[in-house]
Amino acid sequence: MPTHSSAAANAPAVSTIFAQDVLSGLKQTAKTLPAKYFYDEHGDRLFQDIMHMPAYYLTGCELEIFQQQQAAILKAIGSPSFHLLELGAGDGYKTQVLLRHFLEAGAAFDYQPVDISENVLIELEQRLREELPGLKVNPLAGDYFKVLHEGRQSGQGSKVVLFLGANIGNYPPTEAGRFLRQLYHELNTGDKLLIGFDLKKDPATILKAYNDPEGITAAFNLNLLKRINRELHANFNLQEFRHWETYDPQSGEARSYLVSQKPQHVFIRSLNRSFFFDAWEAIQVELSKKYSLHEVEALAAATGFQVQEHFTDSRDFFVDSLWVKA
Repeated sequence: MPTHSSAAANAPAVSTIFAQDVLSGLKQTAKTLPAKYFYDEHGDRLFQDIMHMPAYYLTGCELEIFQQQQAAILKAIGSPSFHLLELGAGDGYKTQVLLRHFLEAGAAFDYQPVDISENVLIELEQRLREELPGLKVNPLAGDYFKVLHEGRQSGQGSKVVLFLGANIGNYPPTEAGRFLRQLYHELNTGDKLLIGFDLKKDPATILKAYNDPEGITAAFNLNLLKRINRELHANFNLQEFRHWETYDPQSGEARSYLVSQKPQHVFIRSLNRSFFFDAWEAIQVELSKKYSLHEVEALAAATGFQVQEHFTDSRDFFVDSLWVKA
């Protein structure tokens, strides 16, 4: 198990990648910034606030699935012993419901949460060691596929991978397919994937979840500019950018933007480069695609998986779908 100090030692490399990704996104004609960089320490706290907002239905829906169908999920997994690996674990709030049930049911498993945010993993590990002392926990901050590949090379037994919270919706469809095909190739025959999808529903319900009147989502998105200011020594004026949200019910894509409210130059010292923004020019910072069950099944088939079972909440707002590599 890597220590937190060893992860911290890799910080310069992470900063270099961050700088490269910012440069790549802002030099495009249609500017973008990767949503994965929302998650610094402050961003983690803001996202916890978002997940507990009444309008942000996703957390409650998936939590209901785990609370009401935990026994059915364990039965569907079927393996007497397995390695449980969660990609993008976050604070593990919902996953803990499954972990507790699996332990109480006598399942033989260990848990490896993987996340880009070392901060959130430290907090998760501390809480799990206090609340579930019988659980074997091995957190790792880093790249998903590196962890999977190393596990495969080391000959780990049967694996169940969790990719929850509709995280797959953050990928454009082509990239989602590429991600899942790569995941498929890092698994062994019989390994399983429990993957969460936000389902298509009333567009007003979706839009409200990403454009809350309290402004927490706006603060979360604008924190990305604050992080660039701090880590890359930029001079973004957050007061001169506005959060804007859209939802297209045909494509199922909710998109978040930061919009420049006036013509302005922003200098990023670490890149030694200025970027010009026209008035009302937008930076796309997040995509959250919603799926139909038919689209979920088509995506599984296109990436090599077989759908074993769907677990939906009582309103059919959300599905956790169990796939297997046959």
